[in-house]
Amino acid sequence: MAVNKKQQKQIDAAKNKIQRLQQLLNAARKQPDDPREIPLLEKQIAELNAEIEKIRKEG
Repeated sequence: MAVNKKQQKQIDAAKNKIQRLQQLLNAARKQPDDPREIPLLEKQIAELNAEIEKIRKEG
């Protein structure tokens, strides 16, 4: 299904957030100061991926 411009902007914003979170996750894995940080970042990334899929299904 095709997505409209608004949905595409939402997807792009979510992808940008995922990219930033992925960088934070990589840094947290290299230097694990807080053991709770890694699962929290992974959860946020998973939620954003789910949001992207939801938007695509609505389109």
